[in-house]
Amino acid sequence: MPVALDAWEPVHTDLSAHTQPPGPSGLDQTPTDWIAEHHGTPNGHLLRVRNNTMLATLTSGRPIHLMHSTLALDAIRATGELQGAAGCLVGALYCAPLTEAADGLRPHNLGAYLLETKPDTTTLVLEVRPERPAPAKGLNYLRLGGIHLATYQRHRSFLTAAEDHRLQQAAVRRVRETAGFLDQLLAEARGMRTAPQHAFFDHLAAAVEHFPFLGYLYFETLSEYLLLHSTSQGTRTYAAAGEMNNRLYKELAFTAVETMGRLFDLALFNPDHAQLTELIGRIEPGLAAGAGDYTRRRLPHLFACAALGDSADVAAVSLRDVATDFDLLTAAAPHLVGQLIFREMRTLPRYPALFPVFEQAKATSVYDYWNRQEIAAPFNAVLPKGEIGLNLAFPRTSVTVWRAEACERGLLHPTEQLDLLPVPRLADLRGTALGRAAFPGPAATRSTGSSAITALAAPASAA
Repeated sequence: MPVALDAWEPVHTDLSAHTQPPGPSGLDQTPTDWIAEHHGTPNGHLLRVRNNTMLATLTSGRPIHLMHSTLALDAIRATGELQGAAGCLVGALYCAPLTEAADGLRPHNLGAYLLETKPDTTTLVLEVRPERPAPAKGLNYLRLGGIHLATYQRHRSFLTAAEDHRLQQAAVRRVRETAGFLDQLLAEARGMRTAPQHAFFDHLAAAVEHFPFLGYLYFETLSEYLLLHSTSQGTRTYAAAGEMNNRLYKELAFTAVETMGRLFDLALFNPDHAQLTELIGRIEPGLAAGAGDYTRRRLPHLFACAALGDSADVAAVSLRDVATDFDLLTAAAPHLVGQLIFREMRTLPRYPALFPVFEQAKATSVYDYWNRQEIAAPFNAVLPKGEIGLNLAFPRTSVTVWRAEACERGLLHPTEQLDLLPVPRLADLRGTALGRAAFPGPAATRSTGSSAITALAAPASAA
């Protein structure tokens, strides 16, 4: 039984609206309050459809041009298929936008960054021709906890009793080890100050090791701060083209975590107070002073929304009280449990065998939602910064694919049309960057078909 379609609605954000999903009750600032605050930032105008080139294109009904980077062109040719990869776009083929120019296709600054940093990959250009305009609805992967939990509950029969026990006990243990700080986050989301600034961030940095999902929230909070508040010349240049400055969060990640170049793993993102100030100062000195205050307000809010869902009362939940039993914890914080189970499952030795069961179920379900919503090219709506994908299951569009080369001006030029069929199936885990890093061995190189087809332009959340 698939995840119910209505379960995907609160995971998506409609950027044409001026409101957000409500979030749990008792918050000091509602999600809609935050949207209003964000619109008032230096780059807040890029949250509006008419000012964001990617969003304007998606909602226009005109052809959409995307670029995709891959190391697996030979395998793609052999199968004649385009397949997806798990990550922040839940099974879409991960891409970056392109804009038609007089003498080529201009990559979005995210795509330009990928062209610069992945010189050994092959670039594909996709032209997507939808029948009608799409809504400006993107997916917020931070709110996927309910989907993760529902998928686990419906497919538990694929786990051994020992595996299931391990997942449940690990979820309880991780909450128990960090319950004091997690309750502190819920209190801060209600508007309470629970500790001095220095201590708050030092506790946060220490908690990430035991509770990896906090690293994702921490990174996305600081990325949001940088992208919305930056006033650098580069940011202004990109904003004039209707784009958010992706180089800011790329620099944030690679500066903060030494090993990020080998595997983009946000579970390792945990700067303490002193490191946070130094980190932001190196990226844009003028933003260093405000980074702590912004994160102190924003991260607890995001945690409460991601952990509890929209029907809970923040004031009524104490994670310390329920960190003794899996069922109690699930009842109190179902979305948090979903995030924990999702990440803990990756540590199971049998995860390569379980991956197509659990992750394909989510992908198939969201394809169905996107098809009903007329979404041919889903995007990451944590911010509309340029992370976009191809809905491989969309029946009402035509897709043409070319191999492309970049000229000295950085423009892309199609050189060879490829006869490829979008297939709504995830590539085998062992053909992805995550699979190769976590499950090395002969099986990772034996693949000759679809298992080698993967998007190497991996999203931040794919780790």
